[in-house]
Amino acid sequence: MAPQDPNTPSGSGKRDEESVKVPAKDPKKKDEKKDEDLSEEDLELKKNLELYVERVQDPNPALQRNALESMRQEIRTSTSSMTSVPKPLKYLRPHYGTLKAFYETMADSDLKKYLADILSVLALTMSAEGERESLKYRLLGSEGDIGSWGHEYVRNLAGEISQEYAKRQSEEAPIDDLMELVQQIVAFHMKHNAEPEAVDLLMEVEDLDLLVEHVDKTNFKRTCLYLTSSARYLPGPDDILVLDIAYLIYMKFEEYPNALQIALFLDNLQNVRQVFQSCDDLLRKKQFCYILARHGISFELDDEMVAEDDDREALQDIINNSKLSEGYLTLARDIEVMEAKTPEDIYKAHLLDGRASAGASVDSARQNLAATFVNAFVNAGFGQDKLMTVPSDASSGGNSGNWLFKNKEHGKTSAAASLGMILLWDVDSGLAQIDKYFHSNDNHVIAGALLGVGIVNCSIKNDCDPALALLGEYIDKEDPSIRIGAIMGLGIAYAGAQNEQIRSKLTPILNDAKAPLDVVAFTAISLGLIYVGSCNEEVAQAIIFALMDRSDSELGEPLARLIPLSLGLLYLGKQESVEATAEVSKTFNEKIRKHCDMTLLSCAYAGTGNVLKVQNLLGHCSQHLEKNETHQGPAVLGIAMIAMAEELGVEMAIRSLEHLLQYGEQNIRRAVPLALGLLCISNPKVNVMDTLSRLSHDTDSEVAMAAVISLGLLGAGTNNARIAGMLRNLSSYYYKDASLLFCVRIAQGLVHLGKGLLTLNPYHSDRFLLSPTALGGIITLMHACLDMKAIILGKYHYVLYFLILAMQPRMLLTVDENLKPLSVPVRVGQAVDVVGQAGRPKTITGFQTHSTPVLLAAGDRAELATEKYIPLSPILEGFVILKENPDYREDN
Repeated sequence: MAPQDPNTPSGSGKRDEESVKVPAKDPKKKDEKKDEDLSEEDLELKKNLELYVERVQDPNPALQRNALESMRQEIRTSTSSMTSVPKPLKYLRPHYGTLKAFYETMADSDLKKYLADILSVLALTMSAEGERESLKYRLLGSEGDIGSWGHEYVRNLAGEISQEYAKRQSEEAPIDDLMELVQQIVAFHMKHNAEPEAVDLLMEVEDLDLLVEHVDKTNFKRTCLYLTSSARYLPGPDDILVLDIAYLIYMKFEEYPNALQIALFLDNLQNVRQVFQSCDDLLRKKQFCYILARHGISFELDDEMVAEDDDREALQDIINNSKLSEGYLTLARDIEVMEAKTPEDIYKAHLLDGRASAGASVDSARQNLAATFVNAFVNAGFGQDKLMTVPSDASSGGNSGNWLFKNKEHGKTSAAASLGMILLWDVDSGLAQIDKYFHSNDNHVIAGALLGVGIVNCSIKNDCDPALALLGEYIDKEDPSIRIGAIMGLGIAYAGAQNEQIRSKLTPILNDAKAPLDVVAFTAISLGLIYVGSCNEEVAQAIIFALMDRSDSELGEPLARLIPLSLGLLYLGKQESVEATAEVSKTFNEKIRKHCDMTLLSCAYAGTGNVLKVQNLLGHCSQHLEKNETHQGPAVLGIAMIAMAEELGVEMAIRSLEHLLQYGEQNIRRAVPLALGLLCISNPKVNVMDTLSRLSHDTDSEVAMAAVISLGLLGAGTNNARIAGMLRNLSSYYYKDASLLFCVRIAQGLVHLGKGLLTLNPYHSDRFLLSPTALGGIITLMHACLDMKAIILGKYHYVLYFLILAMQPRMLLTVDENLKPLSVPVRVGQAVDVVGQAGRPKTITGFQTHSTPVLLAAGDRAELATEKYIPLSPILEGFVILKENPDYREDN
């Protein structure tokens, strides 16, 4: 209700009764004046306001001032719900025109400004769309406090300013008066917890730098959260600008871990150095190192970042991931899963009816190869299994050798390499155990040993470079399988390292016309992974020449398709930087030209969520082409690579892929399951699971195989019971089809990856950062799966090991100040998006309390359940250092 003017004689006792009265709506009185509907009090108000309007036009300035003052009082003090117009504004509507006309006739004076202020507020409900009168009168009025007119008024002004700004920009008119107003509005919003509105206004007037001076200790976190979340939906180059501002704000308030994450997101190593240099707390620097190690980039500390030599060595050790194996085994012991598992434990054949298990008893090389992979995936990183690492006692006659020779020729390569997988991340004992295979006289075994050395060293960096020392000698051997083993091993061990030494060894192979195609393809992929996302000119040139040199028949081979992919990996996520190379690719042989185009486009925009590029790729998928076109497969994968950036994009892409399934040609349908697997990797969404389950019975065996492998990727490392059940049923359904059964086994191994302790998701840190090496490994496998029969089911099944680049423990391991594991209670629950919400909303829902170390599923978030310690990282994932809270008092 509008409060009474103090001058009116109505007593306050009567007022309460009045507000309860319902306006009379008696049909007999319809013809009487509408004013009768109003309560006495409203009538009173209406009359008063009409009186003020008349008095404003009075020639006597004293009366004018009084009337304006009273009118202002009425408007200011009228509170009403947000849905209805405040009463005074409602009753002044008919007089808006009168007051406007009178304003034009007034001479310049304080009173005129005073009236302008009131007109500005009236324009809030009165002015026509697009007239921007509220802003016009505001600029003409007095310079008083904006906020006193209320939130709605300020919001409306902000909206009008952005329109006016756009208009003046196009006319190149001056904008200084607008910017003064913007300053006031931003200050008002920041004081009243409306940070998102302040940010929006500053984005509209292209002046985000103003934000840095307006944030304070109380609101900078919410402001930055809004900035980083909105960056995903902004067109370039605005997104980079917004993140730069967030970085500056975090640095200003010494929130270094967040600043570091933004620096990594922008791939700006200059800023990463700056974070190290700005922070003087050694413990916090150790936490930064854990974040860098998880992201998987090579980073050398120097004396400016860390002064003391001993400290620097300790920190570099963390970045080099040398403690990863130890932490992972701590987690395994805590959850009590150290016991080695056999492939039979995974297949659980006893749960099926008789016919399937009967067929499986025969020892076929294909089934043994499948068991090799399952065994490697399930026992990855545990250092022991029941096939490869069994101690050779006299009675069994060297058991590990036995399993190795249950595989045929190239199967031995994968078998020997699987030892590297079981000893993953444990370089010292790994190299010692693989060493025996180097003395074999079977080239396939040596090739596997070389690959195994690369696998053991994956994402572990070491000052003495054991992998390069061991593998370097074998690159130029005669035998192609040995060369491939050594080259692929280097690619996995040094992914993302941008190692010049390796480049000088591998680039000559690309330009060697005598080198076989498979060696060239693996060399290109290894170089692509080592220089992933680096836009390195020399490597790009070498790969382009290799593509131009190859004959038509060779470019038609399935493996040749990996060469354009390696070119794409160089530009992974680098957006426009790819354009020069994309131009060159238009000159390629027409067999591979379009394929190359699609691959480059999808890699360059991977993880950016760029909607326009997704539309472009969907356009290519809508064409119905001849049978032998290969470029639509990469286009479908590209949709998934680009859209995986944020949840909304994922949902939309899943729907688009459903349409492609219904209308697309065969070569598109073969890629759709893989794209679905990539979108939800290690994140078993029920709707995707059902789609893949349907496709796994498809009449086209290629579609069925892709769907089965994707079921494995979907549930990778989750032990998901529903997917495990589906795969068991498929294994009995396909018990006669060796190829499909092989795929089912691989998928079963993936679902139980690391006994459920690992994830393949390339996103980490609350789905904010994308690890380029991890994504590179997954994409390489995806492209290989576009032609299952030739590559995975042929003799190149070891491309499955590229997945190792994405394997990371999905754990939260809390450590104390000496980096020893420390068990504390944490709450783990579904993460909730709290961007722009008022107050301090809960960030997780449906949580359970566990004590660390704990496993985090996709979409989970953890928070400490005790006040005793303070975590040094804002995001509880991976290794988190806790320091004791000095203010903590035990409750007795």
